[in-house]
Amino acid sequence: MKLTIEQYEQIKDCFPKQRKPAKISNLEVLNAVLYIGEKREQMEEIAQRIRRLACNLCPGKPLGKKRSSASSIPAFAAVGYYPGPSKCGEPGFHLHQGSSRWNGCFKKSGPQSIGRTRGGWNTKLHMVAASDRDGVAFALSAGNCGDAPEGRALLRRLGPVARPVHLLMDRAYEGDETRTLALALGYMPVVPPKKNRKNPWNYDEQLYKQRNQVERLFRRIRRFRRVFTRYDKLDVVFLSFVYFALIIDTLM
Repeated sequence: MKLTIEQYEQIKDCFPKQRKPAKISNLEVLNAVLYIGEKREQMEEIAQRIRRLACNLCPGKPLGKKRSSASSIPAFAAVGYYPGPSKCGEPGFHLHQGSSRWNGCFKKSGPQSIGRTRGGWNTKLHMVAASDRDGVAFALSAGNCGDAPEGRALLRRLGPVARPVHLLMDRAYEGDETRTLALALGYMPVVPPKKNRKNPWNYDEQLYKQRNQVERLFRRIRRFRRVFTRYDKLDVVFLSFVYFALIIDTLM
């Protein structure tokens, strides 16, 4: 919905007169307000989708835990706009400025893959990708955790394959246990040995050059500041933004 100049001329006396030339006229401000009102339903639909995504990522596990045992109002793993009557007076919701009282707020609980490294508190994102645009599976771990155990956990999550598939891995995953698991699941590991290996093996160096595709995928999603720098305390919230970044990158 947008007002024309002829329509605005009929109601311009209801608005304050502009005493000097302004960058934005009253008509432009009014059209902006009408645009926001028109798009409100779409924004509410997006908020509902984000809530459903958060609930699907963590089914049956609320993000919040009540500190007050006297209230029977649950805290759901959902954020965004809640249509309906005002929630003022309920735990965790308040009308005026300032933080809510201690006995009325929610305490966040859940897995938090954050660990101390030489660069400070950090999080690792482990991913199995089919190309520079297709992420197959990924998981989080603390910054002080090893890469190989998380890589094996991802392989177990994917399970065996129907036909042999080349698995290009970084040197961090060149351990005997990781390569044995990959072979047992039907993969053909392509990974260079470490320089201190007593019995190094040969590998396809030309094929290994294609491993840069997963690095390009990481570069694509790191364009999003919320993924590049973790601001979220809980893994489920941070992972939801990783999913969101992958979806946006696919649609671009």
